[in-house]
Amino acid sequence: MDLSQSKEQPIIRDLSVSDPVFRKNHGLRIALVHDWLTGMRGGEKCLEVACQRWPGATLHTLIHKKGTLSKDIERLPIRTSWLQHIPGIFQTYRYALPVMPMASRSWKVGPVDLVLSFSHCVAKAVEVPKGVPHISYCFTPMRYAWHQREAYFSGGPSTALKRLKEGFRSRILDQIRIWDAKTAATVTHFVAISKTIATRIQDAYGRKSQVIYPPVDTDFYSCLNDKREDYYLVVSALAPYKRIDLAIEVCKKLKRRLLVIGSGPEERKLRQMAGGSPWVDFLGWQPDEVLRTHLRRCQALLFPGEEDFGIVPLEAQACGTPVLALGRGGATETVIPPGDPRPLTGMWFAEPSVGSMTEGLLALEREWRHGNPNDCRVNALRFSRERFRAELFGFVDGVLDRKNRQAA
Repeated sequence: MDLSQSKEQPIIRDLSVSDPVFRKNHGLRIALVHDWLTGMRGGEKCLEVACQRWPGATLHTLIHKKGTLSKDIERLPIRTSWLQHIPGIFQTYRYALPVMPMASRSWKVGPVDLVLSFSHCVAKAVEVPKGVPHISYCFTPMRYAWHQREAYFSGGPSTALKRLKEGFRSRILDQIRIWDAKTAATVTHFVAISKTIATRIQDAYGRKSQVIYPPVDTDFYSCLNDKREDYYLVVSALAPYKRIDLAIEVCKKLKRRLLVIGSGPEERKLRQMAGGSPWVDFLGWQPDEVLRTHLRRCQALLFPGEEDFGIVPLEAQACGTPVLALGRGGATETVIPPGDPRPLTGMWFAEPSVGSMTEGLLALEREWRHGNPNDCRVNALRFSRERFRAELFGFVDGVLDRKNRQAA
C-alpha cells in the first residue's frame, strides 16, 4: 500500500450545538477575535477553519488589510480598532505594541453565546459579556513580554544609546506583561497549540490548558515521488529569532547548497552574511505551489529556530521530506529523531550554534540513508485539518453543552 496518498480518517463526534444547522435554527451567536489580519500565516489558517464553521460569526481584530486573507475569512463582518485609521499602520503596526492594549478596548462584543479568540498578543484580552464562555486558542503568551524577549531584541554592539533604549523598552514590556497576566482572568478556557505552549501558559498565567495542535493541509502538501535534487531548504520569515543565520553559516561551512524562501526585516543582514556565496540563494517570498515543489525536491528542510509549534516542518514531512530542527519547542513534538520507537522523520540538534547544527546535519545525512519518505508522510497526517476540526469543535461543544446544562 502506498501511504504517500493516504488520508487520515477524521474523528467522528457529535457536533451538537456548534453544527451550522443548530446555529441557524437556534440562533447560536459566535464572536471570533484575532490579533491582526495582514496575511495568511499559521494563525490565520486556524482562524479560517472557525470561519468556515461559523460563517455567521462576527470577527474582531486590531487591523485588517483587505484582500490578504482567504475568502472564508474576508466574507465575515470584520470589526477593527481605531488603529485601522492610522496612516501607514500596515507597515508599522509592530511598533504600535505599547498602545495595542488600549486599542483592544475598542472591541465591542455584543450579546453572544461564545467568544473564541486566537491570540499571541492581545486578542485574549477582549471584554466578554458576563456569563459568556471565552475560549482562547493561544499560540503563545506574548513572546516579547515573557519567554523570548532576548531572542527578539538582542544583537548589535552595546552603546549608551542602545542601553538607554533597552531600559525604556524593558519598562514598557514589564508593564505589558502585568497587563497581559491580568487579562487572562477574562478567559474561561485556554487551548494551547502545543505542549510547549501549555507549559508557558501555566508559567505565565497559572492556568491549565487543553492541547489541540494546529491544522496542516496534508491534501495540498503531499508526496509525488519527485526526483530529489542536491540542495537544502529554509522556509521562514526572516526575523532574528528564526536563526536563519545558523543555516547559512552551516551550509557555507559544509559546502551544501541552500535555498532560502521568505522575506522579513533580517533579509539585508542575511544576504550580507551570505556574502555572494555560491552555496546560498535567496528566492524571496514564493506562492504555495512553488513552496510545495521545493519541499518535494529538496534533501531536507532546515529549521534552526525555536518555535511555539511550527507548521512548515509538518508541511515538509507531508511531502515526504525529513527535517533538521533545533531540539526545543514545537519541533520536539513534530519531528521524530533516531532512538525513538517510531519511524525516523528527521533529526534534532542540541544547541542554537553553528557547531551543534553542523553535527546535526552530518548526522541526518548518515541516518537518512535508511529513511523512508512515507514515514514522514504518515507522521504529518497526525496533524491534519480533519483532526483539528474534530478536536476544536468537539472542545467547543463540550464547553457549550456544560453551559446549557448549568443554565437548565
